[in-house]
Amino acid sequence: MIVVTGATGNIGRALAGRLLAAGAPVRALARDPCRVTLPEQAEVVRFDPDEPAALFAGATKLFLYAQAGTAALLKTAREHGVRHVVLLSSGIIQEGADETHPLHVMHAEAERQVRDSGLAWTFLRPNAFATNALQWAPQIRAGDSAVRGVFADALSAPIHEDDIAAVAERALLDDGHEGAVHRLTGPGATTNADQVAAIGRAVGRELTYAEVPPREAASELFPHVPTPMLDRLLQTFEASVGVPPEITGTVEQLTGTPARTFARWAHDHADDFRPQP
Repeated sequence: MIVVTGATGNIGRALAGRLLAAGAPVRALARDPCRVTLPEQAEVVRFDPDEPAALFAGATKLFLYAQAGTAALLKTAREHGVRHVVLLSSGIIQEGADETHPLHVMHAEAERQVRDSGLAWTFLRPNAFATNALQWAPQIRAGDSAVRGVFADALSAPIHEDDIAAVAERALLDDGHEGAVHRLTGPGATTNADQVAAIGRAVGRELTYAEVPPREAASELFPHVPTPMLDRLLQTFEASVGVPPEITGTVEQLTGTPARTFARWAHDHADDFRPQP
């Protein structure tokens, strides 16, 4: 049995579907099981740490998002038979990184707790997620042709969520990933403006990027991000303007299939940018 946390999220849902297709038994954990959309052979369980047997009984492997309370959850998992955890961490963890950055602090602490848990572990460290582009979806769905955002020339190599899931699948099903750290990116660099143009092509409309001052766009694009975190995120985005991003070949090396382009991601998610019925 493989336990997958975050089964309603993009990566957890994709991973659970992949594991089921491969014939692996899956227990999908979600805070709201009614939102889980998986084949019926998945065992869907409410994520309630006060019911550890329901979460982990009979399981030997765990896919885990970095989160608060990781140490206690891992202790419980180990007590119920889990032996290997694949942690979705962050590419912000690397040599020379700003260790005071809130995202670094959170993911470094989660990795430390996993290392200290006594479980075998594998860390996935993706950089920019292609799904970050969903921040522009409300504007595009509303019919705007000029999409407001920060730092038009900020560069990244966004990774498709299903490519992250594909690597997690291999780490959970194949031998040899214990103690490994896999850095994950998309296959090429793209600017924010390029991404909006690609979304336009996917939905059959011409879209342009209208750069606005960060403070002006912050409340619209990042309404749920606390101010201290937002300040650091905006600094990170600004630092990427014109700077070539890290690009790895890890997805192809581990899965045998090249990482998907941002244009492919936009095509796969075109309906997210179209007016809702």
